[in-house]
Amino acid sequence: MASPIVKVDDKHVPLYRIVWIADLPHFCGEEDCQREGYYEIRLDVDDSVWTNAHERDEVLEAMNRWCGDPRDDPNNGMY
Repeated sequence: MASPIVKVDDKHVPLYRIVWIADLPHFCGEEDCQREGYYEIRLDVDDSVWTNAHERDEVLEAMNRWCGDPRDDPNNGMY
């Protein structure tokens, strides 16, 4: 991987700042919610970015390339 940085919405986010990525879109039921239907990508220091499903999937793929996918480990996690 050339760079550990991904573009989310209009922001360049270092992969090492990502704490977790939502599996389901946001739904809170508030009438004035502007995040409904978007996926949250939680960053360190109580910060988040919001994105659509396509960009969320791209971030997940970048994380797997950067960190390595445990399913690709020939030792299957056993040392």
